[in-house]
Amino acid sequence: MNVDRLAAILKQAAQEEIMPRFRRLDEGTVQTKSGAFDLVTEADVGAERVITAAIKAHRPDVLVIGEEAVAANPKLLDTNLEDRIVIYVDPVDGTANFAGGLPLFAVMAAVVQNGEPVAGVIYDPLGDDVLMAEKGCGAFQIFPDGRAIRQKFADPVPLGEMGGLASTMFLPMEQRSTVMANLAKVKMLANYRCAGHEYRYAAGGNVHFMMYAKLMPWDHVGGALIMREAGAHVAKFDGTPYHPSDLAGGLLVASDEESWTTLRREVFTV
Repeated sequence: MNVDRLAAILKQAAQEEIMPRFRRLDEGTVQTKSGAFDLVTEADVGAERVITAAIKAHRPDVLVIGEEAVAANPKLLDTNLEDRIVIYVDPVDGTANFAGGLPLFAVMAAVVQNGEPVAGVIYDPLGDDVLMAEKGCGAFQIFPDGRAIRQKFADPVPLGEMGGLASTMFLPMEQRSTVMANLAKVKMLANYRCAGHEYRYAAGGNVHFMMYAKLMPWDHVGGALIMREAGAHVAKFDGTPYHPSDLAGGLLVASDEESWTTLRREVFTV
């Protein structure tokens, strides 16, 4: 599917379903799913409906797997990805931020063809710009005036000079305690509770590593592709490539393979 058209669809959904509700959510329109930080709003549901319908209108042959569709039917995650095109959709990435009125949320989509990620799109409804990548073509930030700036992940630096993004909340408690202690070895750590904005920040060369313990395809398939196209080294904790069907095994992104190995040995010892 054409990546520009996909970006336009995400923008349409944001304009119609997300932004009119930002900081205007009525009581009862925010619900809890698996826990206090796992929320869904009417904006999530409405945006996913718009995105799915628009994609299917353009490409009826494409299977759309959205976060909220999976919440209703978890078996969708078992879909065979071979010999088909699948588009994963996160209608509001950073729902807790959105529901709390914090302007850090995004709309994300990833295109997988015959089991391989071929495109990733992250739209920022507030900045009205897009981070996108197609396999083998590099990663670009596209601004409302049409400017396209090629993205490059940060150059490698020594461990003590590294700054990064890490989501540790889904690590088992013992491992989380160890990793949190090890993170004192790096210079700076942040977590935006929004993978979309974290990938956007990293693509611009602003951090030296990223770590995620939980892997849901709508959160990471597109972002991981964008990181690779921006020049980063991307692998699961065991060093193997990340595949769209992987739901466990962790994800570590670094400036290069040597930095990845150092971080895995010294910090993310899970």
